[in-house]
Amino acid sequence: MSAYDVIVLGSGPGGYVAAIRCAQLGLKTACVEGRETLGGTCLNIGCIPSKALLHASHMLHEAKHNFAKMGLKGKTPSVDWLQMQAYKSDTISSNTKGIEFLFKKNKIDWIKGWGSIPKTGQVKVENNFYATKNIIIASGSEPSSIPGIEIDEEIVVSSTGALNLPKIPKKLAVIGAGVIGLELGSVYARLGSDVTIVEFLPAITPGVDSEVQKSFQRILKKQGLKFIMGAAVQSVERLKSKAKVNFVLHNDNSPHQLDTDVVLIATGRKPFTDGLGLEALGVKISVNGQIKTDKQWRTNIAGVYAIGDAIDGPMLAHKAEDEGMAAAEVISGKHGHVNYDVIPGVIYTNPEVATVGKTEDTLKKEGRAYKVGKFSFIGNGRAKANFAAEGFVKILADAESDRILGAHIIGPSAGDLIHEVCVAMEFGASAEDLALTCHAHPTYSEAVREAALACGLGPIHS
Repeated sequence: MSAYDVIVLGSGPGGYVAAIRCAQLGLKTACVEGRETLGGTCLNIGCIPSKALLHASHMLHEAKHNFAKMGLKGKTPSVDWLQMQAYKSDTISSNTKGIEFLFKKNKIDWIKGWGSIPKTGQVKVENNFYATKNIIIASGSEPSSIPGIEIDEEIVVSSTGALNLPKIPKKLAVIGAGVIGLELGSVYARLGSDVTIVEFLPAITPGVDSEVQKSFQRILKKQGLKFIMGAAVQSVERLKSKAKVNFVLHNDNSPHQLDTDVVLIATGRKPFTDGLGLEALGVKISVNGQIKTDKQWRTNIAGVYAIGDAIDGPMLAHKAEDEGMAAAEVISGKHGHVNYDVIPGVIYTNPEVATVGKTEDTLKKEGRAYKVGKFSFIGNGRAKANFAAEGFVKILADAESDRILGAHIIGPSAGDLIHEVCVAMEFGASAEDLALTCHAHPTYSEAVREAALACGLGPIHS
């Protein structure tokens, strides 16, 4: 029986990062993965392929709407869907092969197959058993659906099926106005689909600052996306090559139907722990199906750790990566650290939406004294030159100490801009610290500085 210091179950962002950090710390490490390629959901059927399609469809939008304004004239590109799919596949392949290279570089064994934990200190893969001192469960998550609705990945699809449709649908109904639904909905809207978003709640992107929610929905409507809010989906009927969505509006309990070609079920994700043998092992699981851990990512079973989507917290790849590194540090006798107050979230539409820390809604509920610094991209020279002046930066700071409590950005490169605020928050910086930091001109980042200035005497360009 092969013996390891650590075996990681799952090679997604949390799992492969945990494995690499364990190896870097001198631990003999293996990673169990049943897919044909490493990288888990994120790299194979999630974050990476969706960003490829978002990028391609955004380039098409620019060609249709902005190229001529810049003197770039010619025939508008047509969509070769098969070639776009090939580009997406090439992007996936280059990333997954990169992880395979990193495993070889760090001398990590890839145990191919689906694993389970028959007892403490042992992992079973297919019919082989491996002894290990520690186990890290990084099994990720899977799409969740609405009771009674069957996903066939043809007409009624999850995000996985939506990334691999045989053709661009004329009509697409998206159930759920969260990150996945809006990202994929915006892809197909740019490619010519008539997209309707059906959402149970009264606002899109639950948990995002309400001012951003309103502005974001207004921008998406301008881009052609339709919204049916406050609607409870009752069923989805498949009709040969089409589908019918049956829903009830909350405000008057009136029944309605929506005819469409494809239905994307984007109602969130749930932990994927099937087949691991956790119940027989005695691992404690929450009512939501999440593995319970302490602050060092230990389960109640000695030597068994869990990270990422399988445990509590936001289902984000970078959160899983941080936990993977931290769990490895703990196993090696060091101190693992994750600051859960400074984990950014990004929606990769156009414009992007990025958020970190407290929302204004949360601060109001807490009764905390705060101040708001806000700056619109319409006052940013670079954004205007690039036809990207929609949106704003909003910084929330403590009314007395000026310490940054949160930031919310809707606008160009928001997912990159948010990180200077993350670094500032990690060091406990004030809005004034950010305002006094010189920012290059002309850059989008100047909008962040202006928002910080707005927490004090006021912005310069507004």
